[in-house]
Amino acid sequence: MTATDRTPADLLRSVLATDPARPLVTFYDDATGERVELSVATFANWVAKTANLLQDELSAEPGDRVALLLPAHWQTAVWLLACSSVGVVADVGGDPAAADHVVAGPGHFEAGLACSGERVALSLAPLGRRFVPAPPEGYADYAVEVPSQGDRFQPYAPVDPEEPALTVAGAEYTGAEVVERARADAPRLGLTGPGARILSALEYDTWDGLSAGLYAALASNGSVVLCRNSGHLTDDALAKRIDAERVTATAR
Repeated sequence: MTATDRTPADLLRSVLATDPARPLVTFYDDATGERVELSVATFANWVAKTANLLQDELSAEPGDRVALLLPAHWQTAVWLLACSSVGVVADVGGDPAAADHVVAGPGHFEAGLACSGERVALSLAPLGRRFVPAPPEGYADYAVEVPSQGDRFQPYAPVDPEEPALTVAGAEYTGAEVVERARADAPRLGLTGPGARILSALEYDTWDGLSAGLYAALASNGSVVLCRNSGHLTDDALAKRIDAERVTATAR
């Protein structure tokens, strides 16, 4: 993180330049037993590929609105940063009918058909597997489309940090506001000092969930352990995870 970082994509670039090998997002799904750990470099590679998919295949332009009908998940975090990289508005849980494009996960495919633009489906299966035998009708399969995208991303137009970048729970934020709020949240959440690591079991449908589960960690050079379906865990199992993952703060 540097003083000149004005968008979430800027924050990621700064972390990538300073410490690419360290973990950034560790994801658990306690309904399936899945665990995925992404280093800064691996996460940034997914973001670059997804941003290229947005810009080149979906023809998304700065100012476009992308409805993200997805839960708290590592792939959702990738899409949030890809939207910031292109300059489109990530509308978390937004109305597909009012969006230029929609990205949907299980349980939202029918609703997403209200979007008249491009539609992308995520299986959210372990290891990011593709749909078998085919994605839902009317959708492209993210797992099929993203691997062939370029590993580096360059926006066609500079991203303006003062333009809208994120909508969640009825509130809209510019890229600069996301960064400012995330920086302010970091000490409140306990993300202070080198190695700060937060475990978040919050959903991504509020600012607090997005901040604890992604943005504040980025803004503080920290990392996040993102837990989905953590209600399946006993208190003892959760305590063991906190110890094993070297968690320094929690948001539940």
